[in-house]
Amino acid sequence: MADPARAREVFFAAARRAGFQLAGVAPAAPVEDFPIFQQWVGDGLAGPLRYLADHRAALRADPRHLLPSARSVLCVGLLYNTAGPPRHSISRYAWGAGDYHDIVRALLASVVDEMRGQLGPFEHRICVDTAPLLERSLARRAGLGWIGRNTCLINQRLGSWFFLGEVLVSLALPPDGPPPDRCGTCRRCIDACPTQALVPAGGGRYRLDARLCISTWTIEQRGPLPAAAREQTGTLLFGCDICQEVCPWNRRAPLTAMPEFQPLHPDPDLAELAFLSEEEFRARFRRTPVWRARYAGLLRNAATAMGNSGDRAYLPALRRLAAFGDEGVREHALWAIRRLEAAA
Repeated sequence: MADPARAREVFFAAARRAGFQLAGVAPAAPVEDFPIFQQWVGDGLAGPLRYLADHRAALRADPRHLLPSARSVLCVGLLYNTAGPPRHSISRYAWGAGDYHDIVRALLASVVDEMRGQLGPFEHRICVDTAPLLERSLARRAGLGWIGRNTCLINQRLGSWFFLGEVLVSLALPPDGPPPDRCGTCRRCIDACPTQALVPAGGGRYRLDARLCISTWTIEQRGPLPAAAREQTGTLLFGCDICQEVCPWNRRAPLTAMPEFQPLHPDPDLAELAFLSEEEFRARFRRTPVWRARYAGLLRNAATAMGNSGDRAYLPALRRLAAFGDEGVREHALWAIRRLEAAA
């Protein structure tokens, strides 16, 4: 069995060499935030995010449900912040050419390989955000940051523009401890949210009501959106960064040099998207997070953004979308046409 202190040193060195800016260790034990998660699901705040409330929800109570031999959870954070344009309609985590799931998983695999080379064999399981883990809670327990009022993990020195990843290991490494909550009395994220999706949970805590979140609407929600939601979405096509952009802890957030995250399409031309074929959508977005919105979802969002733009030059593109085969795209395009014509 590897010496715990040495195993910890090897992990931190391997994580640093792999390119992770944050690293810490949490115990593989019942997650203290699980009752909060249960209440969130029970109150219906997951909305259409059914993958968080399905039969795997109970697995999030304890990492050992995923690896019975686990004794530690190695938590990491990978910076994705880049210097994109001030105006953008796609959330910055999706600006680049790479799928962060593949990138984080490959880097974690290199960490495991280095650790096994120095420490010998051990059981492990690599996890990204598709695994049923409460990864923000584990990252907080591992000292990577606190969970802010915007429900994002915030690091005092580096901000919140991070992808999280975990490795469950059968090694017992000395754990870290959670940092203090440093949101103080700040309400900037709460006040800036255009849909008031950050709702009080008592005791000064806030929860995300996914049913009101623009990211949910533009990424996860299928079919037509209610009219009020269309207006509140503004010109956002995929996701929403408002609650992170206004956070004071992100004012000096560093930038990543990783080529996979450099901005390729932070603000696509809406009229061009309207004429994008399904094959062109696949070629442009297949290996990026935007793929999750699906072809019809992106066209629906483009129609919404054109309707909220106030620019009648989009009418020809919208008339094309009004004849599209998908109900959500058609309905949003017709709504956008009426909106622009009424504003004339």
